[in-house]
Amino acid sequence: MTQSAAQQKAPPTPRRLDPEDAQHALEEVQECLRRQQLVEDLVHRQEQGDNKAHLVEDLVHRQHEAELTALVNNLHPADIAFILESLPKDQRQTVWRLVESSHDADVLLEVEDWVRESLIEAMDRQDLVAATGNMDADEIADLAPDLPPDVVAEVQKGLTDEERAQLLEAMGYPEDSVGAIMDFEMVRVREDVTLEVVLRYLRRLHELPDHTDQIFVVDRQDKLQGVLPISTLLVSEPDTEVRPVMNTDYLALNPLDSDADAAGAFERYDLVSAPVIDDQGRLIGRVTIADVVDVMREDSQEQALSRAGMQEEDIFAPVAAALRNRAPWLLFNLCTAATASFVASRFEDTVSHIVILAFLMSIVAGIGGNSGNQTMTMIIRALAMGRITGRNLWQLVKREMLVTLLVGLCGSVVAALFAWGISGSIAIAVVMMAAMICNMLVGASVGVLVPMVRARFGKDPAIGSSVLLTFATDSLGFFIFLGLATLFLL
Repeated sequence: MTQSAAQQKAPPTPRRLDPEDAQHALEEVQECLRRQQLVEDLVHRQEQGDNKAHLVEDLVHRQHEAELTALVNNLHPADIAFILESLPKDQRQTVWRLVESSHDADVLLEVEDWVRESLIEAMDRQDLVAATGNMDADEIADLAPDLPPDVVAEVQKGLTDEERAQLLEAMGYPEDSVGAIMDFEMVRVREDVTLEVVLRYLRRLHELPDHTDQIFVVDRQDKLQGVLPISTLLVSEPDTEVRPVMNTDYLALNPLDSDADAAGAFERYDLVSAPVIDDQGRLIGRVTIADVVDVMREDSQEQALSRAGMQEEDIFAPVAAALRNRAPWLLFNLCTAATASFVASRFEDTVSHIVILAFLMSIVAGIGGNSGNQTMTMIIRALAMGRITGRNLWQLVKREMLVTLLVGLCGSVVAALFAWGISGSIAIAVVMMAAMICNMLVGASVGVLVPMVRARFGKDPAIGSSVLLTFATDSLGFFIFLGLATLFLL
C-alpha cells in the first residue's frame, strides 16, 4: 500500500465533547442566521418584479441552509438541543427543520420541556411516529405527555406485547417517582449457572445496556436474589457459579419512591445503577446514574426558579406568557413592599427630626434579608437531602438562632461604628446595633419557619420563599429600627 493510500485509510480524529464547542457552534449558527436575514432584507428592498433579485435570494438561501445543515448535524444531539434552547422560536424552527431525522429522537429527549413542545408542534404526524418509533418504552413514556394522543396510539401498535406493557406501566407512575425515570433494559441471569455461561450470554448480545456495572440475579419468578458486579465477573474463575460470588448486600428501589430520594441514595452510596423491585420483590426495571443526573439538574433549576416564585419558561416566549409566569409573585411583592413603606411612614415624625435614619434603615433591612437568605438556603438544602426530622428540628432551630446572634453581634459592631461615624451620635449607633441584631434574628426565624411550614403541608419549600423573607425583614426591620429610634432618640 502506498503512503497516500495509507493516509486516505487513516481513521478520523475523534471529536472531543466540550461545552465550549457547543457555545462556539451556537455563535456560528447565530451568525449564519444573521447573514441569511440580512440578505433577505436587502432583496426585499428591491422591486417586487425583479426576478434576478429573487434568484440571488434563493441561491444565497440554499447556501446558508447547506452551511447550517452541515454545521448542526455534525454535533452531538445534546449540543443540538442546547442550540435550539438558545434561539428564538422562529430561528429555532428554522434550525430544527434542518436537523436530520436520525437525530430527532435523541434531540427530543435532550431538550427542555418548554422547547420540546414547540419542536413537536413543528413536526408532522409521520415524522413524530418515525422519531418515537425508535425509542425504548421508558423514553416514549417521557415524551408521551407532549405527544398527540393519536401519535402515541400509533407508536403503541408498533411495539411488542412486552414493550407495550412496559410503556403502560411507566406511564402509570407519578411524574416525580422512580417508576417514571426507570428503564427496562438490563441484563439478568440465574444464580445456578456458571460465570462462563454468563460470559457466553453477554457475547451474544449486540451491546450492553448503557451504564451496566452489574448484572441482576433473579429466580424463575423474576424475584431479585442479588447482583453480580461486572468487575467480579471478569476476575473470577469461569467455572465458578454465580451464587457464591454474587452480592446480596445491595440497594433496591421501589417504583413509588421519590426520584429525589433515589438521587440522594446514588449520591450517598456512589452508585452507577440500582434495581427497581415491586412489592413482591420482582425485578421490574433499573435506574442509572444518567437518569439521576437529569433529576438533580431539574430539581436544581426548579428550586432556583421557585425561590423567586417562578416556573420554568421559554426565555424567548411571548411577552404575554412571561407576564403570566412572573406577574403573580411580583404583584405580591409589590404589596409586601407597600406594607414596608406604610410601616416606615408611621414614623414620619421620627425621620423628619433625625434625617440620618432614612439612610441607615435600608442597611438594617438589607442585612436582615441577607442573613435570613443564608439560613433559608441551608434549611431548603437540608430538607431536600432528608436531613431534617422531628427529633432534630428544635436543635437545628436553636443552632441557627445562635449562629445568627453571634454573626449579628460581630456585624452590628461594624454597623454601629459606621452609624456613629456619619452621624456623630453614640445613641444612634447603639440603636443601629440593636435593630440590626433583632432584624437578623427575624430573618433567621423566617428562614427556618417558611420552608418548614410549607414542607409540613406537602408544598415545595422553595416556592416564593425569598419574597416572603424580604417582606418580613423589610417590614419588621423598619418597624424595629424606627421604633427603637422613637423610644430612645426623641
